[in-house]
Amino acid sequence: MRKNINVNWLKDIEEHDYPAAESYLSLIYDVQTARKYVQKLRQAPKSEFKSKDIFRASGLSLLGVSNYHVEKDRKKILEGYKLSPILLVRDTIRGKVIIADGYHRLCAVYTFDKDVVIPCKIV
Repeated sequence: MRKNINVNWLKDIEEHDYPAAESYLSLIYDVQTARKYVQKLRQAPKSEFKSKDIFRASGLSLLGVSNYHVEKDRKKILEGYKLSPILLVRDTIRGKVIIADGYHRLCAVYTFDKDVVIPCKIV
C-alpha cells in the first residue's frame, strides 16, 4: 500500500451513477424499492467514511489491482482525475452496508491507503 497519494473527488455524484446504483439495487430488492433508494440517495447529504470502515461494514472483499475497473480507477487517481463519490445503502435487516455504486473506486483508493476518507451519500 502506497501512502501519500492525493485522491481528488468530484463535488457531487456523477449523474450516470444513479441509474447504475438502481440497476445493482434491483438485483437485491424489487424494482420499486430500488427506485425508492435511489430517489433517497439523490436527496441525501454527503457524508464521509474511511475506506477501511466501508469495507468492514459491507462485508465485501477487496478486488485486486488486476481487476480491469480497479486498475482503470487507480490510473485516474495517479493522473489526478477526480472520482465520483460513492453511493451506499444501509441494509438494516442484514446489518451491512450495500455499495450501490462505487465498489471499483473504493477498491482502487484502498490499494493506496486504507485510511483515505471517501465522500459518499448514504441512506
